[in-house]
Amino acid sequence: MNSRRFEKKVCLVSGGGSGIGRAACERFATEGGRVVVIDLNEEHGQATVKSIIGAGGEAIFAQADVSNSAQVQAAINAAVDKWRAIHVIVNDAAMMTFKPIVELAEDDWDKVMAVNLRSIFLFSKYGVPHMPEGGAIVNISSVHAHETTQNVVPYASSKGGIEAFTRGFSEELSLRKIRINCVAPGAVDTPMLWSNPNLKSGAEKIQGAVGKPEDIAAAICFLASNEARFITGTTLVVDGGRLDIL
Repeated sequence: MNSRRFEKKVCLVSGGGSGIGRAACERFATEGGRVVVIDLNEEHGQATVKSIIGAGGEAIFAQADVSNSAQVQAAINAAVDKWRAIHVIVNDAAMMTFKPIVELAEDDWDKVMAVNLRSIFLFSKYGVPHMPEGGAIVNISSVHAHETTQNVVPYASSKGGIEAFTRGFSEELSLRKIRINCVAPGAVDTPMLWSNPNLKSGAEKIQGAVGKPEDIAAAICFLASNEARFITGTTLVVDGGRLDIL
């Protein structure tokens, strides 16, 4: 494997302050990428940047609410102002709710859709014009797009929408020679997993293996690299076999 697959390539990662997003940022940097760490939490985002720079890599932080058009455009402009182009976009930022639909506030539904799905539209709409041929977008879906549980319907719906968006947009991007794919993780050792109140209460139990953020980052970087040049519009399930037993 070429250990410098992203040499001098500008890689934007939303949700880059923790979990899978941080692991992807660090992986891109170790392979020569110039990383734009995008996160709402400045402390977490800056920690990722510090980690990358401390290891000899290149990174900047851009704070953004990924559902906010102006803030997304500002993050994209920060990357372009610094490095003149964008080669990779990873849409990882996400949130969950844990209530039955009939008890869910309308605003909570809208917020999940805004953070998880609208954000991908925004980064695509405003990021793609700055991407040269050979660029790649990787969206983070979930096994919840395929098999899910009660009380997380907004999250599952948004992840299903992400996969549909990816399939459809791949047709438009083919004219630009840019690829777009999804990674659908299973249970991963991240703050989002362990903060799930369904797990804490025992209402939901994890079946199968729990992966590490680095496992998902490896798949993300593969799909973003030229090694995946013949793959677009599809979803790579990276779940340790979890879907097989659900």
